[in-house]
Amino acid sequence: MHKPPRLRRSFFARSVHDVAPDLIGATFLVNGIGGWIVEVEAYHHTDPAAHSYGGRTERNAVMFGPPGFAYVYRSYGIHWCLNVVCEQAGSASAVLIRALEPTDGLPVMKRRRGWKDERMLCSGPGKVGQALAITRAQNGLALDEPPFELRARDGEPEIVTGPRIGITKAADLPWRYGLKGSAFLSKPFK
Repeated sequence: MHKPPRLRRSFFARSVHDVAPDLIGATFLVNGIGGWIVEVEAYHHTDPAAHSYGGRTERNAVMFGPPGFAYVYRSYGIHWCLNVVCEQAGSASAVLIRALEPTDGLPVMKRRRGWKDERMLCSGPGKVGQALAITRAQNGLALDEPPFELRARDGEPEIVTGPRIGITKAADLPWRYGLKGSAFLSKPFK
C-alpha cells in the first residue's frame, strides 16, 4: 500500500499561511491513532489572537523555538489543543489542528471520547486532543518523530477559508482553512 512521504521539520519552516492550507488532507497520527486533517487555523506572531502576541512566557515558549515542533496548551482549563510551530525560530507562529477525519484507531478514539458517531470524534481542537490522547507531555516534541506520524497529502484537495472560531481578537481574519464539503469539520464554512 502506498504511503505518502513523512513531513519533516523543514516543511514547517515556511510562512504559517503556506503551511496551514498545505496541512489539509495530510495524515496525522499519534501512536498510530488519528486521521486526515480537515480543518486548521493559522496564528501569526503579529496577530493579537496568537498566544505569542504578548511575548514569550513559560506556557508559549515552544512557539518561539524552531519549526516542526508541537505546541500543546490547555483551553478553558479542560481541553488539550495541539498546534504545529511554523516559520523560523523566534517567529512564534503556529497552526492549530482543529479537526480530523478519523481513519486509524477508531475503536480507541470512540472509547476515549465516549462517542460512537465518527463525525463527532475529532470535530474540534479539544476533541482532537482527547481522541488522540494529547496532553502537556507532547508539548515541545518534534513532529517528525514518535509518537507523531505526519504524512503529506495525496493530490490537491479543494480548500475553503473563513474567519477563525472562538476568538474575539482579529476574529475577522480569514485564517481558518478546511476541506470543502467535509462532514468532519468543527463548524461548516459559510
